[in-house]
Amino acid sequence: MTSTFQKDVATEGQAAETAKSLRILYFVRAAFSISWVILVALLAKTSFGIACTLLIIYPAWDVVGTFLDIRSQRGSISKMPQYINAAISAITTVAVGLALQKGVPEALIVFGVWAILTGLIQLILGLRRRKLLGGQWPMIISGGQSIIGGTSFILLAHDPTMGITSLAGYAAFGAFYYLLAAFRLGKSAN
Repeated sequence: MTSTFQKDVATEGQAAETAKSLRILYFVRAAFSISWVILVALLAKTSFGIACTLLIIYPAWDVVGTFLDIRSQRGSISKMPQYINAAISAITTVAVGLALQKGVPEALIVFGVWAILTGLIQLILGLRRRKLLGGQWPMIISGGQSIIGGTSFILLAHDPTMGITSLAGYAAFGAFYYLLAAFRLGKSAN
């Protein structure tokens, strides 16, 4: 009985530490996304080079954010979804750079595929973490919305009104969901 109690206390302690780490990470990821949206809004229409750089930076930042997520996770839960996410985002960073050489529509298609795949992983992680940490509904919704957003980027990529600035709304929603999840994790972190 004592060992079961000690294991439960240890698990609760690990969950609280994970929640604290994820909460900080979610605030950092929200701040990055907000900064990215502002830079896109201010600079993307005036400088194609800056717009392209910002488009490449977004999935590259996801690689960094994913490794920070892996580091924040305590316990024995499999980290395989995060490693897959990091690999997808690293490949996407290179693929967006290559696609931009052909044109913005091609880069938007690559970005859309990335949004679908990483949205699916975020959805899965949110569902898994919901039981342990709580406060994951924003991440679950965000994952689903990313899948829908990615699909629309692919379908509308050749629309002349679609450009790199059209991704700002996607990033803004991501920032909103990270902030919401960070606040919701406050309960689990204490």
